[in-house]
Amino acid sequence: MKAFFEAIQSLFVDFLFKPFDWLRSWELSSWVGANLINWAMMIICGYYIVYWCKQLVIHQKNNEENQDTTAHSFLK
Repeated sequence: MKAFFEAIQSLFVDFLFKPFDWLRSWELSSWVGANLINWAMMIICGYYIVYWCKQLVIHQKNNEENQDTTAHSFLK
């Protein structure tokens, strides 16, 4: 049983967490470079949030949105 848990430890420490170790070591030399992934993800998420809100406005203007509180049977 001990070998099973050591195999899981080896999988995570030696393989799956290597990119995080690389980013951590990169942060010491370039803060901006290490955080480019974070900024890219925030820009992508921000874009899709704006897109989603615009789509909600379009559906609301076309009266396609059902805002009735009894739309679901459990809300009656």
